[in-house]
Amino acid sequence: MRLLALAAGTLVAAALAWHAGPSFAAEPARRVPPPRFDVMTPPTAKYETAVFAGGCFWGVQGIFQRVKGVNNAVSGYAGGEAKTARYDKVGSGRTGHAETVRINYDPQQISYGKLLQIFFSVAHDPTELNRQGPDTGPQYRSTVFAENIEQARVARAYIAQLNQAKVFGKPLATTIEMSKPFYAAEAYHQDFLTRNPRYGYIVIYDMPKLENLKKLFPESYRATPVLVNPAKGG
Repeated sequence: MRLLALAAGTLVAAALAWHAGPSFAAEPARRVPPPRFDVMTPPTAKYETAVFAGGCFWGVQGIFQRVKGVNNAVSGYAGGEAKTARYDKVGSGRTGHAETVRINYDPQQISYGKLLQIFFSVAHDPTELNRQGPDTGPQYRSTVFAENIEQARVARAYIAQLNQAKVFGKPLATTIEMSKPFYAAEAYHQDFLTRNPRYGYIVIYDMPKLENLKKLFPESYRATPVLVNPAKGG
């Protein structure tokens, strides 16, 4: 459904598509404390991977593409089988997949814990169960796809920390899933926010997230995103 407005190319189409039901707004950002524990990496390590799901991957990808230390952020699917890792299949909510972003980053510039802090603060609302804004279904769940036991330990401890501090006023719905294969999404989903900044869904739900990133994490924000397809950037 998110692509209906793209075909029409107007905010009007986006409004018709999304406001036929209840009214929604962009998820508010929260100032969250940094995690007490973080993944320890060797001082020579230059490449690590983090995989997060937090609703529509357009916005999550767009956020992390503008974080210093991130070398690449790819939209895709995780949690299900390779044969169902397609947008038309995942949209059914019956594949086990979530819309996901795989982040390659330099741990000497940014830590896994910092990425988690940004994920929970500005990238999505971690208290929503199987939904984000107008998007509903398990494919929009909040999930940390841990690459290893250390990432799972840090993520689990951070969720407990935020719950104990009652940062959000209610428990986080974020789950942790171990070592699930990641499948890159179709080319037209990559760099979507950058290529379509005036697309209705992006204007309403995702551009505010970028403003929140810039406001709450100025030390981590960069104006020029790292793109999957630089030649096609908007």
